Amino acid sequence: MVFSSTVFLFIFLPAVWAIYTLIPSKFIGARNLLLAAVSLIFYAYGEPVYIIIMLSSVMFNWSMTLLMTKCKPRTQSLICTACVTVDLAVLAFFKYIPWLITLINSALPINLPIPSLTIPVGISFYTFQVLSYVVDVRRGKTEAQHSFGDLLLYIAFFPQLIAGPIVKYGDIKEQIAARTVTLSGTAIGIRRFIYGLSKKVLISNTAAVVAEAAFGAAAPSSLLAWSGAVCYCIQLYFDFSGYSDMAIGLAHMFGFSLLENFNYPYSAVSIRDFWKRWHISLTSWFREYVYFSLGGNRAGKVRTAINRLIVFFLTGLWHGANFTYIIWGMWHGLLMMFEQVTNIEKWSKKVLLKPFFHIYTLLAVCLGFVVFNSPSMSFAIDYIWTMFSFSGTVGDAAALFTPYTCMMLVLGVIFSLPVVPALRRFISKNEKLALVGETASYVMTIPLFALCVMTLASTSFNPFIYYIF
Repeated sequence: MVFSSTVFLFIFLPAVWAIYTLIPSKFIGARNLLLAAVSLIFYAYGEPVYIIIMLSSVMFNWSMTLLMTKCKPRTQSLICTACVTVDLAVLAFFKYIPWLITLINSALPINLPIPSLTIPVGISFYTFQVLSYVVDVRRGKTEAQHSFGDLLLYIAFFPQLIAGPIVKYGDIKEQIAARTVTLSGTAIGIRRFIYGLSKKVLISNTAAVVAEAAFGAAAPSSLLAWSGAVCYCIQLYFDFSGYSDMAIGLAHMFGFSLLENFNYPYSAVSIRDFWKRWHISLTSWFREYVYFSLGGNRAGKVRTAINRLIVFFLTGLWHGANFTYIIWGMWHGLLMMFEQVTNIEKWSKKVLLKPFFHIYTLLAVCLGFVVFNSPSMSFAIDYIWTMFSFSGTVGDAAALFTPYTCMMLVLGVIFSLPVVPALRRFISKNEKLALVGETASYVMTIPLFALCVMTLASTSFNPFIYYIF
């Protein structure tokens, strides 16, 4: 079940929210039980078999962390290592084993059977949440959760179950234990959800049409190749940030407050700055549980560089079993090393140089996403070559840009930059203007939601990119 579906919008969400609000806030256990149950229904709607995998993961880690708290430190470390090994093994089995067997068959004169596996939706996200919980319990950063239902709610909470944000247990445990649903909080949540829905349905899906046409063309012109690359950047950002907005908005409706996952990454002036703004929850996870565990930047420049490359290698691999993801991750890792050596971050803070470094960052990110979206490295190389060969005519690209498409893409460019925060800062200086602006932000949700529904009703094209990860 996806957020941008009529089943979710008009049946599942209204029914769940209505039942939830009918339960008095003092019965927090009953509310948690309801959310855990409907989260399982939400997941089972699309993955009726693989729900067993998720439930087994929660049960295994719940029981092992409880056992961990009763053991001596050395035994605790062994149990933690066992949990991490099992969790990663399950993730690797579904996500990487078929790919690895294919590589072995192509490299050696053997023909091992390749298992036909469907990757469970959201396994990368909920596995990382489970891992952070286990490691934090071992490190003493949080206490083991004695209630299986509450831990299940933390892992399976439907707003962030499928595609994040990745939530650390310590950031939400107090909200699981006690929270309230207010009218203002619900209104804020609905507004945030509709804005996220609009980003996905109106902008991302429109950009996706151009991107898919360009990447699927047999012999695209340079203009079409550039159009596809730029539109894929728009598609990916508004797809994933739109989902994050919807997840955060839904959580607000049920009294939860999730951390932000994006902070206008296309306004970055360096790759380091980009990763402070893009998929913040994943960046934070790798920094805390991998980079710091490897020693971070405490073991000299060479070791620091190696640690960063390892992190970006794993970041690429996390996205999927394909060399293009790995190369994409390494591309960003190498650029980070280049920026450290050349001290770009210092230079990028100078006002006159910011536009130059902004262009550099956008170009580097765009080329990286071409690799990310390519089925193979040979395809990516040919596509990038086409971009810079400046060949072909404009006809194949011009046909794709209808007035509606152009309008949505222009809005995509505008809203990928911090225009809204700047506008809020401006109007906040005048109390009356701030009130008008706040009212308008709610009023605008009505036509936006209506337009989203009409768009969804008129097309079956409604993918979520990050569902495949």
